[in-house]
Amino acid sequence: MDENDKVSQDPIISWIATFKHNPKLWVKWLVPIIVGLIIWFIPAPAGIKIQAWHLLAIFIGTVVGIITGPLPMGAVSMLGLVLVLVTGTLTTDVAFTGFSQSTVWMIVAAFFIARSIIKSGLGSRIALFLVSKLGSRVLGASYALALTDLILAPATPAAVARGGGVIMPILRSVSGVYGSEPNSPSSKKAGEFLTITAFQVNVITPAMFLTALSANPLAAQLAGQQGVVITWGKWALAACVPGIVSLLVIPFLLYKLYPPTVSKSPEIAAHAKDELHKMGKITPSEWVTIATVVIVLGLWMIGDPLFGLDSTTVGFIGMAVLILSGALTWNDVKSEKQAWDTFFWMGSLVMMATELSKLGLIPWISKHIVGLIGGMGWIPAFLILCGVYFFSHYLIASNVAQVSAMYAAFLAAAIAVGVPPLFAALILGFISSLDSGITHYSNATAPLMFGMGYVSVAKWWVAGLICAIVNIVIWMSVGSLWMHVIGLW
Repeated sequence: MDENDKVSQDPIISWIATFKHNPKLWVKWLVPIIVGLIIWFIPAPAGIKIQAWHLLAIFIGTVVGIITGPLPMGAVSMLGLVLVLVTGTLTTDVAFTGFSQSTVWMIVAAFFIARSIIKSGLGSRIALFLVSKLGSRVLGASYALALTDLILAPATPAAVARGGGVIMPILRSVSGVYGSEPNSPSSKKAGEFLTITAFQVNVITPAMFLTALSANPLAAQLAGQQGVVITWGKWALAACVPGIVSLLVIPFLLYKLYPPTVSKSPEIAAHAKDELHKMGKITPSEWVTIATVVIVLGLWMIGDPLFGLDSTTVGFIGMAVLILSGALTWNDVKSEKQAWDTFFWMGSLVMMATELSKLGLIPWISKHIVGLIGGMGWIPAFLILCGVYFFSHYLIASNVAQVSAMYAAFLAAAIAVGVPPLFAALILGFISSLDSGITHYSNATAPLMFGMGYVSVAKWWVAGLICAIVNIVIWMSVGSLWMHVIGLW
């Protein structure tokens, strides 16, 4: 047996070898550990229970671990859960309460519906159909991809599944037909513009639906703990107008800022038609998926007031229909890794965030934030809170990490200075998606699309900042006015 065989068979040797050949892994582990230990051993401030302070140390260490990423998010969250238990910070009964939350299970069910959309080929069919109708011009192709993302968003709780699994392959194919290749001067023909636009669209659509991003239900859960009820319908109704405005403005703005050198090509529509022809007729699985998505979206909007069906029940009804019809198999359910990963990290983080609030830490933090801005009117105070919340994402590589660490405290502070509670909860929820367009590491989709090689770092960051400012203006002006018109504040 040679040395390589020994390494592959002995997990301890393999673990040591991994650290040896990847020095950066030490940093990924040490940073969250050191941060957690520093907070743990700092004396708790006056008025804070030691139990709450120790839970904060574990919670912040877990969030930093999610950002540095020594292990997948679910595994890091599991380690945080273990630390909560072995340190005696919380009892077992309390530590596992997060996994019984209905919101956690709703997002899991939504993942299975999304799997059926991708597995059946329905997502690709929708994209190709729209490109075949709009794709003769590069700007039209960008709107076709944006419309695809919008159509898929309500039933796809992972923006990366839409951006990376559906949009990106078609974007790459369309760019190739235009003769636009990555890492070359030809990238400016179409690939550069389409990539920047597709990414910026992929941070707008998650802000439009409660089930379009896995961090959204977490925000809704945290808002609920402060007495603010956010339903699927309320979120969608509040976001629809500013969202549509952003989806219309952003591609056109980027078209002017980064104009493709080839503006139109009839070959694109023809290429999409050929690909559609190869797919053949709509399959029974696609028809079942279409019907299921329509029913689920309808019930998410009106199921609770008319039939007493909450969002989680509706999600599982859709999942049951797909399994009974054969559109999904039980093996599909068991192998949907992202759903179960989300279930684990969401259950762990919801539990810790909930207990921090119960133990009085979140109100204590919000009280100190209010102390800094409390002398202002609620409008300028809220604008400052939103600005800090938005641009702090330059330091964070995860929507979930930001919502976990900041959302509850900022919402409590906003309510304390007089911001209408539902308005504050929704705006901060929208920002939790919109702010992930500013860098090439700000969410899971960013490194995938940036990694194609069509866009330089400088252009990515400049475009991100410009789009961030435009989105802030749209959502804070048009969005605020619209929410006032429909009576949400």
